[in-house]
Amino acid sequence: METGATYRGTVYPWQCDHVGHMNIMWYVGKFDEANWNLFARIGLTPSYLRQSGRGMAGVQQNISYIKELFAGDIVEVTSTLLEIREKSIRFLHEMRNAETGEVAATCEITAVHLDRQAHKSMPFEEMIRRTAAKQLALPEPLGA
Repeated sequence: METGATYRGTVYPWQCDHVGHMNIMWYVGKFDEANWNLFARIGLTPSYLRQSGRGMAGVQQNISYIKELFAGDIVEVTSTLLEIREKSIRFLHEMRNAETGEVAATCEITAVHLDRQAHKSMPFEEMIRRTAAKQLALPEPLGA
C-alpha cells in the first residue's frame, strides 16, 4: 500500500476551542480531506466521480482522540485500506503531530459507493476493486 500522507496541514488558532486545543470539528474535516486523497489512489478520482455519476458516502465513523493538537502544530494523516467489498470500503486514518510523531487521533470509516442520481449503493467497477485489493493492509498474524 502507498504509505505517503493523505493529508498535511496546520492547526490554525481559529480551529481551537475555549480549552485551547483543536476542536473536534476540525479533526473530522482533516480526516475528510484525507478520504478524498485515499479514494483517488484507488481510482475514485474527482473526474471519475463526476463523469460516472457516482459518489461516496460515509456510513460509519469511529474516532479516537488520543493527544491534543494546538495552534501552530503541523498535522499529517496517513491512511490504511482495511477492506474492499462489492459496494463498500473500510479504512483507517492515523493523525499525527508531524513534529513530534505522536498520534493525535485515529478514525476508522466505512463508506459506500453510490449512484448519485438514484441515491443507492452501486458495485465498484472491477478496475477500482483490483486497484484497491493491491493496496489492502496485510492481516496481522494470529496471536499478535
